[in-house]
Amino acid sequence: MAFPQTRMRRLRASPALRGLVRETELRAGQLVMPLFVSEGRPGSAARELIATLPGVQRLSISAALQEAHEIAALGIGAVMLFGIPAAKDPEGSGAWDEEGVIQTAVRALKGALPELLVLTDVCLCEYTDHGHCGVLRDIGSHSPLDPPVVDNDASLELLARVAVSHARAGADLIAPSDMMDGRVGAIRAALDEEGFADTPILAYSAKFASAFYGPFREAAGSTPAFGDRRGYQMDPANGREAVREALLDVQEGADMVMVKPALAYGDLIGALKRATRLPVAAYNVSGEYAMVKVAAAAGYLDERAAVLEILTSLRRAGADTIISYHSKDAAQWLAE
Repeated sequence: MAFPQTRMRRLRASPALRGLVRETELRAGQLVMPLFVSEGRPGSAARELIATLPGVQRLSISAALQEAHEIAALGIGAVMLFGIPAAKDPEGSGAWDEEGVIQTAVRALKGALPELLVLTDVCLCEYTDHGHCGVLRDIGSHSPLDPPVVDNDASLELLARVAVSHARAGADLIAPSDMMDGRVGAIRAALDEEGFADTPILAYSAKFASAFYGPFREAAGSTPAFGDRRGYQMDPANGREAVREALLDVQEGADMVMVKPALAYGDLIGALKRATRLPVAAYNVSGEYAMVKVAAAAGYLDERAAVLEILTSLRRAGADTIISYHSKDAAQWLAE
């Protein structure tokens, strides 16, 4: 009907009315808090500040346990672990070490907080001395114009080894982030063969070669020593390709799919939700977090209002789960 019979403002007149007709719900249980867990070096602190991620720290395993208790008390749905090893090598062998930083951390967290879901990132970039997400194939030339390339197929066996080691330690959900072709199928087959058929996979299906990862790479020490990751991560201009990637992951056995980053990719969150009909995770990444923190510190915006608006918008776009460095603050604000 035409004005004045139709007055959209009628249902906006009070907080109670607005709550009654709110279309999108944001709960702490839908959030995942990333944790950087450090293997620890002689003289290193239990908590190390990360300059590019205000409020986020590298944690020893004991500090990660303390943090996890706080996270669980806030009702946050899960933690996602990223490992910082004491040493690296060309293959990233520390990634599948049964006594490695993530494997040890998972056992400690599940022993202390069995009800808290523990997700583990599966990749090699934090463990390789070259910083790439797979092993390298040396093509014979060492010219800067013709560097080694990531060997997709040779990397699959190693990634599967990592996934199995995480599942053996007690991880609740395995999240491969490497963007190698076929890695979900390889990991699914390895998990099934080792008796972990019930361990789900959250695939980083639409992971873009984004400008928003800078703070994470400093935090995890995973900046590539040469080149970049555009040969295996996605072009931010491509939407149809993201849907195709997700559908391939579903065919290979993914139980959930992810879009990373989040803020500039709401269209793809919705597209993957419609195409796959699976639960969709959105990764609200380090650069997106840092932008808000810096702007809030400068007094340019209200941090609480901005964060809750961002997270709600990701839910509205179709995200069932949101991985965000804002999770602890957001859970506290939602409880107030």
